Amino acid sequence: MNASAHVLIVEDEPKLATLLRDYLQASGYAATMLHDGNAAVPWVRQHAPDVVLLDLLLPGKDGFSICREMRTFTDVPIIMITARVEEIDRLLGLELGADDYVCKPFSPREVVARVKALLRRVRGSGDLSAAPLLLDDERFEARFHGHLLNLTPVEYRLLRALAARPGHVLSRNQLMNSLYLDHRVVSDRTVDSHVKNLRRKLADAAPGHDPLCSIYGVGYKLDWQMPKI
Repeated sequence: MNASAHVLIVEDEPKLATLLRDYLQASGYAATMLHDGNAAVPWVRQHAPDVVLLDLLLPGKDGFSICREMRTFTDVPIIMITARVEEIDRLLGLELGADDYVCKPFSPREVVARVKALLRRVRGSGDLSAAPLLLDDERFEARFHGHLLNLTPVEYRLLRALAARPGHVLSRNQLMNSLYLDHRVVSDRTVDSHVKNLRRKLADAAPGHDPLCSIYGVGYKLDWQMPKI
């Protein structure tokens, strides 16, 4: 299983990055190192790694900004690695879409174990090809049970964010970060309005099948546990 997984290490300390690479390769993973934050997003767009190990304090562009930008186009699992141990930093990283958080100093074996666990979880529940939904990021097109959905760009990004983590509840704040690339400030009602429109279009494509669940006071999730048509 490991041989097919590619891990990107974005870390400006060469010795630490090399240590992580060596441990990952010894566990059967392919690993690439980047030391500058500005190179991370273009590399991810071009190579589509399976996991990203992302330091926060980087030259060029910080890890928070990289995480926020990546979540506008990919659901790649992100493990943040940093010397910043304050709770607010950990919460902010998770709010921006990181999947896990490791504080320095750490054991390289622990990081490898977290990569393995995250890949098992993602491959077990996050494979969109197994869901009744197909997404085409280049054309901004979505098909639900084989029917093309007529989505606006904002609705597509909303569906993409939810589909990236099926079964996971995403708060309105998390969804807001995915909807607007200019990071404009919008109200909860704006998100609710987009969700309402998206739910209607899903229902039109597959009547009687509503995978979009509202969790009162929390947010929304996609749940594929429904009858097939």
